[in-house]
Amino acid sequence: KGTIHLFRKSQRSLFGKLTHEFRLVAADRRSWKILLFGAINLICIGFLLMWCSSTNSIALTAYTYLTIFDLFSLVTCLISYWVMMKKPSPVYSFGFERFEVLAVFASTVLAQLGALFILKESAERFLEQPEIHTGRLLVGTFVALFFNLFTMLSVRNKPFAYVSEAASTSWLQEHVADLSRSICGIIPGLSSIFLPRMNPFVLIDIAGALALCITYMLIEINNYFAVDTASAIAIALMTFGTMYPMSVYSGKVLLQTTPPHVIGQLDKLLREVSTLDGVLEVRNEHFWTLGFGTLAGSVHVRIRRDANEQMVLAHVTNRLYTLVSTLTVQIFKDDWIRPTLSSVPIANNILNLSDHHVIPMPSLKAADNLNPVTSTPAKPSSPPPEFSFNTPGKNVNPVILLNTQTRPYGLGFNHGSAPYSSVLNQGFGIPGMGATQGFRTGFTNVPSRYGTNARGQPRP
Repeated sequence: KGTIHLFRKSQRSLFGKLTHEFRLVAADRRSWKILLFGAINLICIGFLLMWCSSTNSIALTAYTYLTIFDLFSLVTCLISYWVMMKKPSPVYSFGFERFEVLAVFASTVLAQLGALFILKESAERFLEQPEIHTGRLLVGTFVALFFNLFTMLSVRNKPFAYVSEAASTSWLQEHVADLSRSICGIIPGLSSIFLPRMNPFVLIDIAGALALCITYMLIEINNYFAVDTASAIAIALMTFGTMYPMSVYSGKVLLQTTPPHVIGQLDKLLREVSTLDGVLEVRNEHFWTLGFGTLAGSVHVRIRRDANEQMVLAHVTNRLYTLVSTLTVQIFKDDWIRPTLSSVPIANNILNLSDHHVIPMPSLKAADNLNPVTSTPAKPSSPPPEFSFNTPGKNVNPVILLNTQTRPYGLGFNHGSAPYSSVLNQGFGIPGMGATQGFRTGFTNVPSRYGTNARGQPRP
């Protein structure tokens, strides 16, 4: 039972929500270029798939998958523009930057799945190699190469540009870098052309086109159809080796791990924060990559009881904000508790004693009036311990048996010598505190003086 809304707005379907968000992205003129490239990409993919079917070349099919990957990269670029337009909401308090991370991860994983499909088809073709028609093989190769390079160099894809630089190098990039060093050692003028780390997408496009050109020449010269299958395997391995480091990097971002290259800087900043005035401890720190180039984190800071919370918060935020853009700092003051002695008597059935007495301990405030002889109490002005441990026996009330002898230092307690007949009833004997009192036991047949036997006669 609740309020009846007569004119409640109907909920949008999933398709309606996607249409609304697409219109939001299409309203920006920067996305028109991406939409145009996406339409051309679909037309190019259609022609390439028809030529792959007419030539019966699996190597050209593997190279066409790179063009399909370009379509995924264009969709990722549109998602990046959509993320820039959206603002954080109560549901997504950190914003929508993780959507472009998810788009990059999905695109690279789909490219690897396509490479695995090509490897599976190539293994089947080794058993029965079909005939390859080279009529449109070379044409399809140059069309795919031109469109891939034109798309990669014309559209600025921010997510993939960041991932290609931040992720570890692929084995293809490493081999090309070694070859470039050898060439630049012979011809130093080429060092400006052969960069130490080439763009992995441009590199795989050029390498795939080179493999297809070699395939075309060997089939035209010697009718060696098996080279098409070998070229398909080579293109699939290059695709898998290029996309795998990007999948690993984007996957670690999705798992909220701390980037390895900022761990040293974070440790340095945390050490600086721990030395600030009023800060006692920095704990429960957690830092992770929210999006590409965006670091988020949370930290708990324990401060002194007399410290200014706002001042400490401002200093901590100022130190960490240079590296962590989205930061959550929780300030709490020191919560140590001064231990107190309990003066409540214990129950009579705890020790099962017949005549025991409980003497309450004097409070800490009366320590100035004491004149101790054998022990020195703690000073009231000394700081209490910073941590309080649950030590066994900490909160147990002291039990002191009654004695009639007066202690020499006059605390007002009566400690006298009890008769031996009552010692057994009490269960325990209290050692004497004077200079002339000896150690007494709880047995009645033991003499009260050393050096005498049971009959009271001196020993020989």
